[in-house]
Amino acid sequence: MGNMEILITMGIYMLLVIGIGLYFTKQANQSTDQFFLGGRSLGPWVAAMSAEASDMSGWLLMGLPGVAYWFGISDAFWTAVGLLAGTYINWLLVAKRLHSYSIVANNSITIPEFFSNRYKEKNKVIMTIAALFIFVFFTIYAASCFVTVGRLFSTLFGFSYHTMMVTGAIFVIVYTFLGGFLAESASDFMQAIIMIIALTMVLITAVVHVGGIGNVISNLEQISGFLSFFGIAAPHMKDGVQQLSQNGNPLFGEARSYGLLTIVSTLSWGLGYFGVPQVLLRFMAIRKKEEIKKSRRIAVTWCTISLFTAVTIGLVGRAAYPTALLTKSQAENIFITLSTNLLPTVLAGLTMAGILAATISSSDSYLLIASSAVSKNIYQGLFKKDATDKQVMRVSRIVLMLVSLIGIIIALDENSVIFTVVSFAWAGFGATFGPIMLFSLFWKRTTKEGAIAGMLAGGVMVFLWKLVLKPIGGIFGIYELLPAFLFSSIVIIAISLLTKEPSQEIQQEFEQAKQYREE
Repeated sequence: MGNMEILITMGIYMLLVIGIGLYFTKQANQSTDQFFLGGRSLGPWVAAMSAEASDMSGWLLMGLPGVAYWFGISDAFWTAVGLLAGTYINWLLVAKRLHSYSIVANNSITIPEFFSNRYKEKNKVIMTIAALFIFVFFTIYAASCFVTVGRLFSTLFGFSYHTMMVTGAIFVIVYTFLGGFLAESASDFMQAIIMIIALTMVLITAVVHVGGIGNVISNLEQISGFLSFFGIAAPHMKDGVQQLSQNGNPLFGEARSYGLLTIVSTLSWGLGYFGVPQVLLRFMAIRKKEEIKKSRRIAVTWCTISLFTAVTIGLVGRAAYPTALLTKSQAENIFITLSTNLLPTVLAGLTMAGILAATISSSDSYLLIASSAVSKNIYQGLFKKDATDKQVMRVSRIVLMLVSLIGIIIALDENSVIFTVVSFAWAGFGATFGPIMLFSLFWKRTTKEGAIAGMLAGGVMVFLWKLVLKPIGGIFGIYELLPAFLFSSIVIIAISLLTKEPSQEIQQEFEQAKQYREE
């Protein structure tokens, strides 16, 4: 009966989400501007909460607690610090500038379109490159969301992972078809609330179950490096499974060092915020630039509570159920384990809906942005410039189906580690779009050639570092976002200085955007 009550609670939640999509269907289908950017009508609360919910995804409730459960506090903590710093700086420095500049730059409604309009390109090279990178990395992102859904239902109810993964993907596709950006943002606002309630509720219940914070600390202090900010626990593994001692306790080796270079590398997660389209689009969609300050405070508060609650859940989970999850991928189920074992069934259903909330709020963003990049920026921007809104939206839905199909294929491996999949896509966006976004907004001397070279350098370096250099280890073992971001920045500066300075028209528009922002 318990599982049935959980399923019913989750079902009610899903119906509510569908209702939101249906409510916004008519408005979303009025034009591509409404479908892809909501007519720039987001209020401060919806803009802030939907930006963070779409960004965090199921990674917040499964991936981050899983890292803390498996390795201890250091890796998860420094990741959270980097993300929190990135959130604050992004809202502080980028939000108002991008909102204003996107309006001045021919009312741009997608990130590739903004870059293209910013540099007044006629051949749409920047737009095409940006759209293709968005297609690639959001396909990977969508796959991580489908893995989350499949693992959630297979863990809870014993259903087939593959069946539930595909079912979840179909639900997200239908939902995104219906309501577009407005439905996505409105439901993301609701989902952000559910996520933070679920995190807080599970943490409090788990701490009480273990006997208080004192007992949690005393249990975890026995594991070498588990509570160290400058060390990392080392589970003793055999064939990918953590081994147990004769008395049934999990075995750990001596803690490994977590030095300054590793900390800097982990903190570099924050750099990703400057390039992730799902957050940047919210900056463009805010109805009034005067409301951005309020949005920033809301977003930073939400992130602070959510990130550090998620990390603590992983730590408390290891004290509560030290031997329940013996592989790295299983460790990402600690939130589910705590919820279903410690909470009343209805509340457990609500927390499971929290995972669905996080996953849906992200996957619909990924699908919508990827489809808009191809339909709006490649199909209409390159091949059929006189395409009607109806034709563009038809193509966007075809692309949405294609992205989903490829994401499903990637997600077929049920042993995928969500944290690892997300970290690669995050690095891809951060290095490809982060540097060029900052230089586009802050440096008038940036040239079109510098922008193209920087995007290519950042995107290619992420793959090169991850697949070729990182396996070497040592200094090359750092997170690929940091070297790729720095390399892209250097290339942008060098190529911009070596090429002819931007036209007078581009420079005047740069100043116009600055003036508009300050009015």
